[in-house]
This record gives sequence, structure tokens and C-alpha cells, in this order.
Amino acid sequence: MSQIATEDSSVDELDYSLTALDRCDSCGAQAYIRVTLNSGDLLFCAHHGNEFKDKLFPTALHWHDESARLLEDRTAQ
Repeated sequence: MSQIATEDSSVDELDYSLTALDRCDSCGAQAYIRVTLNSGDLLFCAHHGNEFKDKLFPTALHWHDESARLLEDRTAQ
């Protein structure tokens, strides 16, 4: 069963947040999405997370998406 967890969710299993050290497995940019599959975790930037969501979401155990932080950073300036 797939679940979506955003940074506003309170899911004990996903009690972590992505940092600037977490990098996209596709391009190396900062990761804002962590996908947990049976085979392990994948990290994606917002662009690649959106690109692969339709393919990966049906088999994902968890979909942790912090891409809303990108909009928060803009409004803080």
C-alpha cells in the first residue's frame, strides 16, 4: 500500500527530513523527495520526482515529498 507523506504529516516511520547533503539519484541536485521501495530508497529532486512519480508511486511503500520547501524559500526573500 502506498502512502504520501509531506513535511506537514506526522508519520513516525518517516520522522526525518531531507538536508542539502541528500542528492538526487538522477542528476545530483538537492533531493526533496525520498521514495521507499521494497528494494531500498531512491532520492530525487523535485523535477525528477515528478517525472518518475507515475511509474514509481504504484509500487512505493512510502513517498516522502518536501518539495513545498522550494516555495517557502521563495516567499521568505
